[in-house]
Amino acid sequence: MTVTLPVRIGLIGGGGIANAHLKGYSTIPDRARVVAIADANPETLALRTEEIGAKGYSDFTELVQDPDVDAVDICLPHHLHKPAIVAAAGAGKHILCEKPLCLTAEEAAEVRAAVDAAGVTLMCAHNQLFMPAVAKAKEVIDSGALGDVYEVRTTDSFFNDFDPENMGWRAHTATSGGGEYIDTGYHPTYLLMHLSGGRPKQVFSMMSTHRLKFMEGEDSAQVLVRFDNGSVGQLVTSWAYQAAPGTDRFSVVGEKGSLSSDGSTLRVKLRAEDEEQVFAAEPIDTFAAEIADFVTCLETGKRPLNTEEEGIAVLGIILAAYESARTGAAAEVMSA
Repeated sequence: MTVTLPVRIGLIGGGGIANAHLKGYSTIPDRARVVAIADANPETLALRTEEIGAKGYSDFTELVQDPDVDAVDICLPHHLHKPAIVAAAGAGKHILCEKPLCLTAEEAAEVRAAVDAAGVTLMCAHNQLFMPAVAKAKEVIDSGALGDVYEVRTTDSFFNDFDPENMGWRAHTATSGGGEYIDTGYHPTYLLMHLSGGRPKQVFSMMSTHRLKFMEGEDSAQVLVRFDNGSVGQLVTSWAYQAAPGTDRFSVVGEKGSLSSDGSTLRVKLRAEDEEQVFAAEPIDTFAAEIADFVTCLETGKRPLNTEEEGIAVLGIILAAYESARTGAAAEVMSA
């Protein structure tokens, strides 16, 4: 199903991350516009409807029934993603959903069934895939320049100033689904899978709470993933500390060479060539790029980079990592 421009967006959730999404829509006013917003907090709803001049709903189940909405953009706390996706799909709306897709294998099955039955497009909001360095790295890998991929590493760590007063729903596993790993750690996980080119099979992890001891979940994670193409991924992620200077944001080693990046500059070194290739790009707003691509997918019928298929696979890594941390043994990834 394709959509006529401008795509009419219903924003579900007006909290912090909605700022980045609204900024993204403001860059393509002729291609998409936010016509409705739902938020359970009356103050947030009033502020957002005044800000963007959209219709307001206190319940997203009412917004998805609005005939003037073509697609929804879900910016809710983690535990509300699944019910919002199911409601939107049932109403025939296309969906852009913030990470994570949902929280459990059972929820993943419900999401898949709802999207399949409705025939709508679902795009996972994996914004880091739109970093120019990532796009170029994927192009190099897919060209075969590195040969078979042996190893992928990703890092996403920073010193987070959360405290018990400002952490809100993220402090509780019932609403967040875990701790840092299912939140910020979700980004290096989908990036790891994207660059590996495979599907996850087995995971081993160690979770730690180094500094943010007031939260229920972990504040740091180290994860190993074996993919079905034989590649192995390693990731480090944390809210407890800044990554050490010189740490690569991501790197890939293959049979014919390697690549690495700090997130902006990409360096490619092939064994058959003496000189390293260096690709530099100006930083971009990855949320704006993601939103523009979502609109293009709805306009043309193009498949999003990451649909519910990839979202469920990433969730599979995360759930297996939590299981491994509990048992101290490697865990199998649920079937995607």
